[in-house]
Amino acid sequence: MRLLIVEDNVELSQLLAKGLLAAGYAADIVDTAAEARAALTAVHYAALVLDLGLPDGDGLAILREIRHRRDPLPVLVLTARSGIEDRVGGLRSGADDYLVKPFALEELVARLEAILRRPGQLLGASLRLANLVYDTESRQVFIDDAPHVFSARETSVLEILLRRQGRVVPKKNVEDHIFGLSGDVGSNAVEVYVFRLRKQLADNGAKVQIHTVRGVGYLMVEEKA
Repeated sequence: MRLLIVEDNVELSQLLAKGLLAAGYAADIVDTAAEARAALTAVHYAALVLDLGLPDGDGLAILREIRHRRDPLPVLVLTARSGIEDRVGGLRSGADDYLVKPFALEELVARLEAILRRPGQLLGASLRLANLVYDTESRQVFIDDAPHVFSARETSVLEILLRRQGRVVPKKNVEDHIFGLSGDVGSNAVEVYVFRLRKQLADNGAKVQIHTVRGVGYLMVEEKA
């Protein structure tokens, strides 16, 4: 699952990205409001970690823009502003949660997970389809209750397809989920990882299928008898 961190403190943003990676999340980092807007336009993120004090603007303006276009993106606000009025203002502007600096990384991860577990959001303890189970906390894949090893990017593709099982996932969303703002994406990179995932699932007896919807994306469903 890929997140966007908007934070102008380089040391803090690196620590956040490292901690989130250890918790099973990939993260892109930007440090200005302008870069945040560009990233949110270019990539489909699972959640946003948003600092309010940015060098070229107020993070609340970004938050209001997100909500104005009715984007349900989960947003966790980070700020040094600890007053009641500040917290209320952030929540009324559309924040899902509000965390005052300094904070413990464990609390940030727990708050993000709580947001993503809310109805309509993306996180569940495990994702299941037929005899396939994916544990979102350990990032472990089970087929017929037996654990199997998949590469990190195969696992990322599996996760986004399982979260939207029975629905077509646009290729761009899969690409964003795997690579985010990375510049090293080949023209057929998504196809390669989907092919590898299909082979892994078939070789290990998973009773699921990944269909390619030409020109649109991918669909994961239970294998028909």
